[in-house]
Order: sequence, then structure tokens, then C-alpha cells
Amino acid sequence: MIKHSYGVGLVGFGSAGRVFHAPLIQAAEDLELLAVVSSDPPRVQQALPEVAVVAKTAALLARSDIDLVVIAAPNDTHFPLAKAALAAGKHVVVDKPFTVSLSEARLLKAQAEKAERLLSVFHNRRWDSDFLALKSVLESGCLGRPVSLALRFDRFRPAVSDRWRDHHRPGSGIWFDLGPHLLDQAVQLFGRPRAILLELATSREGAEIDDDFLALLEYDGLRVSLQASSLVAEPTPRAALHGTRGSFVKYSGDPQEAWLHEGRAPAPGWGVDERPGTLTVNEGEDDSVALVSREFPAPAGDYPAYYAGMAAALAGQGPPPVTVDEALTVMTLLEAGLDSYRQGRWIRLKEGGSLRRLHGHRG
Repeated sequence: MIKHSYGVGLVGFGSAGRVFHAPLIQAAEDLELLAVVSSDPPRVQQALPEVAVVAKTAALLARSDIDLVVIAAPNDTHFPLAKAALAAGKHVVVDKPFTVSLSEARLLKAQAEKAERLLSVFHNRRWDSDFLALKSVLESGCLGRPVSLALRFDRFRPAVSDRWRDHHRPGSGIWFDLGPHLLDQAVQLFGRPRAILLELATSREGAEIDDDFLALLEYDGLRVSLQASSLVAEPTPRAALHGTRGSFVKYSGDPQEAWLHEGRAPAPGWGVDERPGTLTVNEGEDDSVALVSREFPAPAGDYPAYYAGMAAALAGQGPPPVTVDEALTVMTLLEAGLDSYRQGRWIRLKEGGSLRRLHGHRG
């Protein structure tokens, strides 16, 4: 066995740990998955026969060969587990959402800084093919000044599961499940918004918690809507961007999640999305309108980039692929959204609001 530079321990082997983190860690050249914390050793050993299984997180943290601890456990355990890992001198990756409260997230940031350990959050949807296509269109400036963007993350899951995500506990519900993905994407494109308005709904029969949300983000001259639902059977646009010179619409989502669920490992050709978006641009002169539509190929999705970035950060070659401050911005918006829903009004943020101009923008 080739000895990699950094040993990794994974806490949790549910959907997040088994489907996303384990194969992506194993795909990183300078990381080696050495141990998994799980209450179901046979399940882990069937998938990862060469990896040790321990029943308690303390046993993993006591191992001197573990440099990086990845936390893929239920959301309300993120804070205590990350706190313990940092106290043990480990670098830490936390699955999204960072924590279940902004105050917990701030405490972890302070602890990581004091311990001089790396701390990052797994916002992997930055490397979705549809998001990369959207980012490319914005950077090109071909749509002029952006005026509205709608991002959607819809599923059709009419049956309420018995998983923790569908029960009353801190950090459960669709806002804390899919909200972090869409909020992070919006912030990556346009920076921190000026205000947020959130509506939550519980739509499925027998549902205990929110399974539908609509969030509006306010920027100068730009409105962003974020929406997710568990009861959408017909495909909806994953991204719909409109500007002063045209529009970009992408229906299909990134293939990487489906491939990981199928058990496929990252390999050459990984993340290639064969379903293009549609770019419609006004090529008329002066005040005339002459709309021209064409296919816009999506760049390949690249989830492996996250752990490649973590390996580089561990080697001192730059910051983590998702910084703590970026994760704190998402936590700020998650909490502000809940305040908005409870109070039934827009919540203004203390900072932000200016539209971050991307390279290549033209009015």
C-alpha cells in the first residue's frame, strides 16, 4: 500500500459519509482514509475492507496517524464532534451545514484559530457542473448586467422517511439540508446580500418539519430566489439567470451525486455533463431586439477538487477550498432566514448588499 501524506478519519457512515466523503477522500492522492467511526462495522467493512472501524469517536481521535477528521454525522452533532477533534489537535472538515447555530460556528472558528488547525465545511455544490456553467456565463459578461437569478433544488420524495432529517431535532428540515447549498452558491456569485426573506412550508402527508422553502436575497439592482421542494416531479430549471442583454437557463443538474450513489469512483471523464444549458442573447444594435439562442456546454463537475484542495491546504499550499469565514456567511444567512420566517418580514443584514462585479462584466 502506498503511504499517503495525511491520514484521515471519518466520523459517520450514513449517506453523507458513505456516498460522498469516503470515495472522494480515497480519490485524493495525498490523503489516506484510515478509520471510520460507525455503529455498523459490517456495513463499513463491506464497502471499505482495508479501513479500520471504531465504535467511538474518542478512539479515532486518540490515533496519532489521523491528521484530518471528517465529520459526516447528524447536524446537531457537528459542533461537539468538531470541538473534540480540534481539542485533540486534528484538522477538521465538517459536512454542511457547519453547525446548527451561528454562535456554535463562531466558537469553532475561535477554537481552530487558537489551536492553529485547519477548519473547513464541505460545500461541494460549488463544483456542480450546472453551477460552473452559470459562473462561466456570468464571468463572460454576455448577458449584460444581471437583474434576477433563480436557483432551484427540487426532488420528488412524497414519502416521509424515518431518518433524523425528517424528525424534529436541531438542524433538521429542508432549509438546513439544501439551504446551505443554494446560499453558498449565491454568495459565491454575488457576495453577501443586503437582506433575506424566507418562507417555509410542510407539504407532505405526515411531515413533521419543513420540506419546502422559498428564499429571496436582495442585492443592489439584483434579486436572487432560492427554492427547494420535496414534491416536484416535473423537471424545473436548476438555474435561470436574466440580464439586460439576455438569459441563461439550465434544466438538468450535475451527474456526480447520482454516480456516487451508483458506487462509481472518480476517474477520467468524471463529472462530464452532456446536457447543455441554453444561452439567449440580444445581438440587436442600439434599441433593436434580435434574440439568438444557442446551446451552452457545461464544464465538468469536480467534487474531487474539494479534497484535493484540503490536501494542498494541509501541505501549506494555500487556504482550504472553503474557508471558515465563507461558512460563517452561510450560517449567518441560515439564521437570518429563520428570523425572517418567524417574524414574517425581510431581515436586513448588517453588512453586504453590494453586487460583487465579476471579471468580464459589462453593462
